[in-house]
Amino acid sequence: MEDAGSFLDIGEVNASSTPLICFTPHMITTNGIWRAENPFLYAFPVFLLQLMLIVVVTRTAIFLLRPLGLPRYMSEIVGGFLLGPTVMGRIPKFASYVFPMRSLMLLDALAHLGLVYYIFIIGVEVELDVLRRAGRRSFGFAAVCTLPPFVLGVLSGIAIHRRLHEGTNAPAFAIFLGVAFSATAFSVLSRILAELKLVGTEVGRLAQSAGVLTDWFAWVLLAFSVALAQSNGNVFASLWTVFCGIAFYIASFILARPAVEWLAQRSHTSGEMEECAVLVGVMVSSFVADAVGTHAVFGAFVFGLAVPNGPFGLAIVEKAEQLVVGLLLPVFFAINGLRTDLFAVKDGGAAVFIVLVVFAAALAKVIGSMFVAAMYEMPLQDGASIGLLMNTKGVIELVMLYIARNKMVLGDQSFSVMVVLSVLVTSLVSPVMSSVVKPARRLVFYKRRSIRWPDPDAELRVLACAHTPRDVPALICLLDLCHPTKRSPFFIFVLHLIELSFRASAFLLNTSHNPNRVNTNLNRHLHHSRLQSQVEHITHAFESYEQHAAGVSVISFTAISPYPTMHEDVIAAAEDRHIAIVLLPFHMHQTVDGGMEVFHPAIRSLNDNLLSSSPCTAAILIDRGLAVRRSNPYRVTIVFFGGADDREVLALASRMAAHPAVTLSMLRFVPKDSYSSSSCVEEVREKIMDEECVKEFTERWAKGGVVEYEEKEVGNAEETVSAIRGVERREDLFVVGRGQGMAGSRLTAGMAEWSECPELGPIGDLLASPDFGMEASVLVVRAQGGICGAAVGDGMVALSPESREEAVRVYLDSGSSGGSKDILR
Repeated sequence: MEDAGSFLDIGEVNASSTPLICFTPHMITTNGIWRAENPFLYAFPVFLLQLMLIVVVTRTAIFLLRPLGLPRYMSEIVGGFLLGPTVMGRIPKFASYVFPMRSLMLLDALAHLGLVYYIFIIGVEVELDVLRRAGRRSFGFAAVCTLPPFVLGVLSGIAIHRRLHEGTNAPAFAIFLGVAFSATAFSVLSRILAELKLVGTEVGRLAQSAGVLTDWFAWVLLAFSVALAQSNGNVFASLWTVFCGIAFYIASFILARPAVEWLAQRSHTSGEMEECAVLVGVMVSSFVADAVGTHAVFGAFVFGLAVPNGPFGLAIVEKAEQLVVGLLLPVFFAINGLRTDLFAVKDGGAAVFIVLVVFAAALAKVIGSMFVAAMYEMPLQDGASIGLLMNTKGVIELVMLYIARNKMVLGDQSFSVMVVLSVLVTSLVSPVMSSVVKPARRLVFYKRRSIRWPDPDAELRVLACAHTPRDVPALICLLDLCHPTKRSPFFIFVLHLIELSFRASAFLLNTSHNPNRVNTNLNRHLHHSRLQSQVEHITHAFESYEQHAAGVSVISFTAISPYPTMHEDVIAAAEDRHIAIVLLPFHMHQTVDGGMEVFHPAIRSLNDNLLSSSPCTAAILIDRGLAVRRSNPYRVTIVFFGGADDREVLALASRMAAHPAVTLSMLRFVPKDSYSSSSCVEEVREKIMDEECVKEFTERWAKGGVVEYEEKEVGNAEETVSAIRGVERREDLFVVGRGQGMAGSRLTAGMAEWSECPELGPIGDLLASPDFGMEASVLVVRAQGGICGAAVGDGMVALSPESREEAVRVYLDSGSSGGSKDILR
């Protein structure tokens, strides 16, 4: 025997050819390098080094592979693969020092623990109602995506097993190969559906339901395969193990579920002991499942299913998830990487055969799904989409491979090839779906994409977005200030934006066939959740406003999406409902002391994306207590420089001016060199439209004394800021444009360099800045890109091309000869 921490391989003596690892139990921690002791010979220092290396390598792989858009688990598998014998294991002495064989038992046990709690989390988040709600089509897609690949895997597994000569049980190997080919990773499937914006579509719903059914089939057959391997091919002993697993599942719901529900009720009044009891119950359930011959992971999954969804289950998941996903699960991936050795593949022909069979099974899923789609008179493209989606692999399949390797169902060669194929197949699904199968979004054409319109009393369609109930009072107050009446009605679509957390249960929230109403189906999924109260609060608040306001119609619905792609859902909602203006809450909320704090940093990117790509006018509301009336009437000031955005501000101001409880002021900034003959033709055209809009607005409202009109001539940004500082600090609301047009941009030049929120534009950022000292709320308006100079404005006369060119010539001549500013009046 070597030194006290080494191992001795007595495989030649032991008939089972299993290495015997000997070590000294007292060599746990070192006494220090100053006593000439090697820390690599002690268990705890090596264990800490392994954990640090695993976390660093997997996180680095995630960071480097993030631009490729691959699921996180694939990057973590690559990280574990790098640590294995295929890459870093080839470095001399690396494996013997960093991952000595004597340390792998502890690392493997830690990976098992992380795996148990990860599968428990998945079990908690799975909705059993999906199985009860699954229709015939879901069962049809599940059948064709399970049975043909399973049969193909069993038949090919017999031939592959004969060729590999790995010493494993042939029937168990063949059955497991069929399970691996037919399995679908539900969690990865959900992520891909979210990335492709298919969660709420018919394709997404059918793929989710079929994926859950397929996973159930795979778990049952996996238990049978493992039992068959452990009983050396004894079918009756294997069936007895499966029956014990079924009995364990029934007992969990008869005994464990009532106990967990009792703990959930007690958790409202007592401390964290109930949550701790559930976490201990996971270990008890895993121990019992392992004892009856299935696997500890099966026990954790069944116990997770017994935990009811709700605040109690959510609290348990949040407590366990950070440690499990952040530390323990990377250990599991590292263990798989350490066991994945491509140099162990001696029979290249067998490996190629496995690759061909895997892709044949994937093709069988696609063809079978197209056949079911044709049976139910669905588009064949949708059937192909479902078939491709059912080929997603993920952590669950890696778990199955891990279990099969531990139970000697798979050998080194087959395990290594199957791990690599799992990563390869999943990496191909998303690109193929996005480039070939995903249906292109139809182009939506509608005329009114702005507030300005020839008929000022025409119905205004508004999309009001809210993240939390805190956004609602200011939105309702702003809408009321815009003065909806029966003669000039508002059609308000309320969109509750919910962040998709990439959990299985979250994806099932948006499965209603009628997304326009927060219906009982959605409420059932949100039951016992804080989201339910938020949805109800937002919906009831706007419905109450609809009942008490004249000329207002409200429809509420919900969008569930990750923040990086949430703007696509808002854009789709605006196009489908022919929206004229989208109202967005600011990413900061007012604090008790009057300051501003960030609510969610991702909302800022969402607003920026919407302002730049909205199909209609969009506006961000910086709320500083707008709903809390500080004056009677409301004092509203609009700031006008010129350009398309400011013309939209004028159109909105025309509606506010008619409100009896609003005092409106207009502050117009005019460049001192406004009528220079050096102005370009495009700038002159913009000035013509600006003058026409201002003329119409002032003649309608200012001459009658309804609106206070003030004009200031400034020459640079410093004078502009000084003039705005001179505005009385009693205002309740400022309405400004994001951009200031060609002429106005010279008056704000340089302000963007010190902007805190560039998405608000220079003036909006100035008014929203806490350093500026304004206490009023701010509405920043951004016109849709296509309306600049093209749309017929609110009261604006449409000019033909010939008339417009003539107007430009007259305007330039008048400007060069010192003509009157009122040339267009």
